Amino acid sequence: MMNRILIIVGLVLVSCGKKLPVIAPDVITEKTLHDTDDPAIWISKNDASKSIVFGTDKNTEGAIYAFDLDGKIIEDKTIRGLMRPNNVDLEYDFQLNDSTQVDVIAFTERERQQIRLFSVPDMKPLDNGGFKVFEDATEPEANLPMGIALYKSSESNKLYAIVGRKTGPKNEYLYQYEFLSDSLGVNSKLVRKFGEFSGKKEIEAIAVNNKEGIVYYSDEGHCIRKYHAEPSKGNKEIYCFGGDYFKEDIEGIAIANYPGKSFLIVSNQQAGTFNIFDVNTNAFLKEINLGTIGTDGCEVTTMSLGDKFPNGLFVSMNDDKSFFFHDLKKLNLLE
Repeated sequence: MMNRILIIVGLVLVSCGKKLPVIAPDVITEKTLHDTDDPAIWISKNDASKSIVFGTDKNTEGAIYAFDLDGKIIEDKTIRGLMRPNNVDLEYDFQLNDSTQVDVIAFTERERQQIRLFSVPDMKPLDNGGFKVFEDATEPEANLPMGIALYKSSESNKLYAIVGRKTGPKNEYLYQYEFLSDSLGVNSKLVRKFGEFSGKKEIEAIAVNNKEGIVYYSDEGHCIRKYHAEPSKGNKEIYCFGGDYFKEDIEGIAIANYPGKSFLIVSNQQAGTFNIFDVNTNAFLKEINLGTIGTDGCEVTTMSLGDKFPNGLFVSMNDDKSFFFHDLKKLNLLE
């Protein structure tokens, strides 16, 4: 019996220590000035090959960089002069007024304790300089926004930002804000506080599956937490899962939606890999190595982006001030 136990333990150790084959990127972007962190993908409705990848450069003299699909910086779409932009997300067809809809990006600006909102692709600010967040915080660093995810309700068509922070309480760690537009411009309104926190590290990565109305976030060192994104459906946690599959920090989250099948792709930061989960069952499926180191944020689209990325695109941050672009087919999600 003891010999059998030792054999099993040995197999587990060999399995844990094995190196996964590296899936090489199709494109490595030009470098930012400071510290890449989190990407978002804007898909051009007129010509998908002209789509833009936005990525944060997390520094006191930071920026939101815009890249074309060859990884080249698009300077006139890049937003500079920001104070530690952390995470970024994107949504389509925000109702600006009775006759106008615009695509938007939103991002956290940590050192100014606010979130920003810009139209895409003309890159015009819609926020009159920014919307303050966590204004009732009393703990040090509890008013410093980090993660952000946009949610567009299929029930009401309302647009929300779900925002995390550097630190916070064991519950109500996340705040949810609604973007409201009228003749005077765009405003934000706090509509909900929710979300459990283990207290082990911090919460940064947040992602919303609009298809299912579900928000996921990484409670680093603990688990992936799962809640309803619709405020009317309450604040009870649906599930806390996946923690055993990560070496240490659970980081960036991307959701790949295919007809009839969806996947959660999550950065296993210290291992330099990504863990894949089934969205419907929360089951762990596999681990892959895309060649990045210390990945924080990632993003995915299953839509074709023309000849360059005909099968969709996966974008992940690399700690050498760049982002990696992979043709989504290389991840073999549907194998």
